[in-house]
Amino acid sequence: MTISEHRSGGGNGGNRPQGTLTDPVRYPVGAPAPVRTKRAFVLLLLTLLVPGSAQIVAGDRRLGRMALRVTLTVWVVAILALLLLMINRTALINIITNPFSSLLIILVLVVLAICWLLLFVNTLRIIRPVLLAPGMRPIVGVSLLAAMLISSGTLGYSAYLLNVSRNAIGNIFSSGPAIGPVDGRYNFLMMGGDAGDDRTGRRPDSLSVISVDARTGESAIISVPRNLQNARFSEDSPMRGIYPDGYNCGDECLINAINTEVTEQYADLYPDAPDPGAQATMEAVSGTLGITIEAYVLVDMDGFAKLIDAMGGIRIKAGGWVPMSGFKDETTNTYGMPEGWIAAGETHLNGHQALWYGRSREYVDDFARISRQQCVQQAMLRQLDPGTLLAKFEDIAGAGTKVVESNISAGQLGSFVDLAIKAKNHEAKRLTIGPPDFEPYFSTAPDFDVIHERVRELLASASGTPAAAAPVPDRGHDSLVSYGAAGGGLSAQGGRAALNVPVTVPPSDFTPVTHTPQGELITAEMLNELKRQGDEQAIQALVAGNGLCAAL
Repeated sequence: MTISEHRSGGGNGGNRPQGTLTDPVRYPVGAPAPVRTKRAFVLLLLTLLVPGSAQIVAGDRRLGRMALRVTLTVWVVAILALLLLMINRTALINIITNPFSSLLIILVLVVLAICWLLLFVNTLRIIRPVLLAPGMRPIVGVSLLAAMLISSGTLGYSAYLLNVSRNAIGNIFSSGPAIGPVDGRYNFLMMGGDAGDDRTGRRPDSLSVISVDARTGESAIISVPRNLQNARFSEDSPMRGIYPDGYNCGDECLINAINTEVTEQYADLYPDAPDPGAQATMEAVSGTLGITIEAYVLVDMDGFAKLIDAMGGIRIKAGGWVPMSGFKDETTNTYGMPEGWIAAGETHLNGHQALWYGRSREYVDDFARISRQQCVQQAMLRQLDPGTLLAKFEDIAGAGTKVVESNISAGQLGSFVDLAIKAKNHEAKRLTIGPPDFEPYFSTAPDFDVIHERVRELLASASGTPAAAAPVPDRGHDSLVSYGAAGGGLSAQGGRAALNVPVTVPPSDFTPVTHTPQGELITAEMLNELKRQGDEQAIQALVAGNGLCAAL
């Protein structure tokens, strides 16, 4: 083909303007080496920032127009998603977590990643590396690989993470009906499942209700001791017909035994429940607290430790040393040499340590354990920030599948994730059905009228609304205790229920017990030596305050 034919458009559709052969972008053969190098990097940058534009200016314009249309469409969708995030964050999260729409998004991301990759290959053909100086060819090649990794790699990895999330959601959450707020609040029962080899069935080792205001996200944590007796079932519970006066079959009828008993003896009362024992436990906690709980999450303790490890651990301030206890001799009710100690003061806990911190029973009562468990929960909520979630998403999602079960509908995840984001902006208020909010033996013979009133006041406080005054019956010697105004300890409230002071977070300005009364630094070696000597009383004095904890 002659030069005159080129200028008249011959061989290229007749639409090339005069002088195009001198354009170094489209025809780099006659351009100087520095211009060719600059042209190569400009084309790579165009393909990275505006896919299709490199083909428009220097290659197959038809391919470029198609790619540019896709690019503009993706930009429009991204802008709409951003607007939806600002206007209705819940709807956007529901779209991402919905099984069908998330699969569609994954497929679209994979297709876009492949197409972008092929577009870079086409850009490399347009660059014509043979025209570049020998020393620039590897530099352009490395730049091309980096651009492909940034573009197609990011899309492909996003599709992978979304698929991980989709599988985790499918494994953890149910496909059941959605639940709505009751009296303006969502109430979730969190159970720590304990199914060791020496246990019959799966007994919840910890029970706590997280109540969140559906509008503001203000939250409250209500902890129920696992050894609470005479638990009341809610009015609509099938178990109310078996135990109309409460779960009162003797000293063995602790609230955490309901799961096993219903699973083994009364499962036929719950023909539609995936887990009759968990459902009945939720009804018992509902009746005991006087609130409606519609959702539960049962977490395997091993999964709990893996989740904390996936987060990179948690930071707390511990009030006293806590033993990671050894074998317990049931005859003498004593523990063997600890496998380790968790130090007092500010410390970083991995999953195994955090699990022990919340479960250790030595030198402490159940109510101090509950306080530590609440602290661990709070630390997890504080540290599960967007940066941690994105950086460790795969590990966190994988650990999340260790959640044994939940009756929360996957279709409501958007609402609840949005609620969790709101809740992070508020300090959770707390109430424990035992010390420091009730007398030590209150859980053995609980007064449910008092519990219901205290819970009502707590939730009213957590919603920012005053609770209506109610007559307070004289309970004789059934006194309650609460943290003093100065945060320095416990103060008795006489013989009358302290219903006028909603419970908030225990004081965080306590001083950890890190030294002996003589000023000597407490160490693990010191405590182990006392353990070998059998001086349990001395250890008890040195680990005082190990029920106090603050999340950092």
